[in-house]
Amino acid sequence: MVSAAPSASPAPASPAPVSPATLAFVESPVQLLNVLEWAYADAQRAAGPGARRAGGPEAQRAGGPGATAPQDLTVVVLSPHDPMTRGQLRRMAELARDEGFAVRWEDARGGAGAPIKTIGGLRGPLRRAGRIVIGDPFSRYVQLLLTLTRAKDLVVVDDGTATMEFISQLAKGEPLVRWHRRGSKGPRDMVFAPVSATARRRLTPGTKRRVEVFSSMPVEPPAGVTITANDFAWTRARFGPPRLTGGTDLVGTSLVETGVVDLERYLEAVGSLARAHGATRYFAHRRESAEKLHRVSAEVGLEIVRPDLPLELIARRGPIGHTIVSFPSTVVHTLPLALVGTGVQVAVCDVDPTWLTRDASPRAQGFLSGVTGTARDVRRLDSGPQPGPQTGPPPPRDAAPPANPGPPAAPVAAS
Repeated sequence: MVSAAPSASPAPASPAPVSPATLAFVESPVQLLNVLEWAYADAQRAAGPGARRAGGPEAQRAGGPGATAPQDLTVVVLSPHDPMTRGQLRRMAELARDEGFAVRWEDARGGAGAPIKTIGGLRGPLRRAGRIVIGDPFSRYVQLLLTLTRAKDLVVVDDGTATMEFISQLAKGEPLVRWHRRGSKGPRDMVFAPVSATARRRLTPGTKRRVEVFSSMPVEPPAGVTITANDFAWTRARFGPPRLTGGTDLVGTSLVETGVVDLERYLEAVGSLARAHGATRYFAHRRESAEKLHRVSAEVGLEIVRPDLPLELIARRGPIGHTIVSFPSTVVHTLPLALVGTGVQVAVCDVDPTWLTRDASPRAQGFLSGVTGTARDVRRLDSGPQPGPQTGPPPPRDAAPPANPGPPAAPVAAS
């Protein structure tokens, strides 16, 4: 460091400020990605306004200007059962370790005694942590852990579009309930209600508690909550730009698996979109069922891609289509940020009300419309029937398949 007064003796270097010990709890690959994005943004803030301009990706990887990790950050992975999610989480955990963070893998759902063992092992770190980062405020596991912490600094990173509902419920003082769930409460909900209420108070800012939401979603901050924009700077610094293919890619959704959209209506919509836009690949959501994906492959003829990382990283690495078509989901907000300047266009197809199941939450249509309507830098597509290359009515669903359709595309991992 150069002294401002050349004739003066150099002052002894002051010690660097020590960041509070931070625990981050994640249950999905997207949550872990957004913890890394938050850590990168937090490091940039700590380094000052010129840090992002001071060095490119090579300097950042070497620990130079713009390096990711001044924090004492431990990422705790509360591993779910789903094999696809576990696989993506392990890949994301490798990236977190590469960034210099400690990763603690917890088989938190590995049996009847797993929750007690996990929570018991985390009591000490929870008590010592000065800052807690969470990805899913609706998670009962996370809500239980929040009741054990004394941290005065809480950060919520995106778990997709659920962040929009969390902010809305927090602002209105409502109980934390996922948007696709119906209003009736079962016995487990009633038993857990006191824990959920305590967690909600922990997530409410006060004179001695700071709450930050780190989000790429279009949200309005409730009183006292700090909103920090996630522009996917870490993803853009570490990956890409991608090589573009000449085609269109479709992005799958778990709206069928969550009971919101009817399976047959969904398959019809996927077929219409594929014909109208010349799509050849279908990027599967990690929670989509194998049976549904087989039908997408066999009946629509799309190649099924099973990504081994969140789609934001897959798209940034490439190869990726020049157009990406999605239903209302997180990616219509995140992909335009991750792919800015690459020439990729993101388009979103609204969910028609006739696609909803009888069991869909009354809030479902309004929420999905809000996801689409607030998306920036995307092209809106009509949810009505799209004309295919042939005229005439489509064949009945039980009709024989066309001659020599070829083998169905096997699920593959994205490269």
